[in-house]
Amino acid sequence: MKPRPPNIVLFAIDSIRRDHMSCYGYRRLTTPHLDRLARAGTLFENAFSAYIPTTPAYSSILTGRDVMGTQQPALSAKHPLDPQQPTLPEILRKADYVSTCVGFDGGFFRGFDTYVNFEGWVSWENRPARKAENLNAVAIPALERMHKSRKPFLLFLRHMDPHSPYLPPPPFDQLFYSKDPCDKKNKSMKPVFDFKPFAEFLKSWMPPGCTDKEYVVAQYDGELAYMDACIQRVLTRIEELGISENTLIVVTGDHGETLYDHEIFFDHHGLYEPTLVVPLYFYWPGRVPAGVRAKAYTLHEDLIPTILDVCGLKNVAARVKFDGKSNVPFFTDTQNSYRSEFYISECTWMRKQGWRTPDWKFWEALEPDFHHKPPVELYNLITDPEESKNLAEKEPAIVESLRTRMNNWLEIRKKETGKDNPLLEYQIGMDKHIGSIATAKKLQAR
Repeated sequence: MKPRPPNIVLFAIDSIRRDHMSCYGYRRLTTPHLDRLARAGTLFENAFSAYIPTTPAYSSILTGRDVMGTQQPALSAKHPLDPQQPTLPEILRKADYVSTCVGFDGGFFRGFDTYVNFEGWVSWENRPARKAENLNAVAIPALERMHKSRKPFLLFLRHMDPHSPYLPPPPFDQLFYSKDPCDKKNKSMKPVFDFKPFAEFLKSWMPPGCTDKEYVVAQYDGELAYMDACIQRVLTRIEELGISENTLIVVTGDHGETLYDHEIFFDHHGLYEPTLVVPLYFYWPGRVPAGVRAKAYTLHEDLIPTILDVCGLKNVAARVKFDGKSNVPFFTDTQNSYRSEFYISECTWMRKQGWRTPDWKFWEALEPDFHHKPPVELYNLITDPEESKNLAEKEPAIVESLRTRMNNWLEIRKKETGKDNPLLEYQIGMDKHIGSIATAKKLQAR
């Protein structure tokens, strides 16, 4: 008899900054429980969210397609996913899986048997935000129900803790900071609140009179530590149910987060590295190699092919179109990669596209943005990993070379998909802003 395929628990964390996780070398111990999984599994050091922000990222995660394949370049999509493109739960249903999505309403990311949501938006007056506990309150019963079905299951968890507002409960709010966040001698928050499009929203969840940017960064780190502790509760329940040995756990993020970098404060727009890099690791005792750190460059569209390969389920998707490839070969061949360069795009607060290589990153604006950034940016990622020196004017030949590679890729993908670049459907303008918590919640709704 063919063995039953494994359960799949996919932690797809919103706005998680990879370089603030201790398993990726962060100076603070923010993710000890997730670190344990990483040490006991296979971790990828070069995983990227190439299409910013939430909607395009999750669209690729759940379909295995790139942004040309999903035609979803923006947070507020103009149309739903192509009904001819199956999603991960629809593919797994062919193998008799049941599924639950936690963190999205049903509809846009279709195909799950059950959808449950939780409260993740809290203002300063209503703090703390117990996002991960709220998630656990609906996720663990869903886990138990699916376990009782005696069928293999997919549990998709969209944690919101690293997404603003950063308001972790005690003791996590003071875990990495115990000074006065409103010290009048500190002026580091002045440029944050001077940026009018986001000022109202940011002030609504920060201490009145906040002056210290390090306080806000510490709250972000506190959110990671709080979420990590709550994730352990899910892992404990998996162990208690006796299914750890037959459960594949995947940890990744839809995109990163820009904290005080590049004058893009406490959000996830801009094509700089803090927003593009994400964690990625796989854990399945005895089936996924332990203690591995792979160098392969991987994108969101590689996730479904990898999961199906690990689980021995490639046959159920034999006729499904994917743009990504399985990363399973790199569980052992840790120094190689299918790719070293790729297309990048964003289309919510800025409309830009570009090309990233191991050495260089280039992008161009398709319209002016409200940060008044240069229309073309070029960074040497080797000599300037912080992306502080725009070399576009000094290195026009490199700009043109990368632009040509980007345009060539777009032309190939247009021919393959029969569709135009979806960024051309949108117009953003310079008058956008975030207002209240309720407005931000509405923008994120799916």
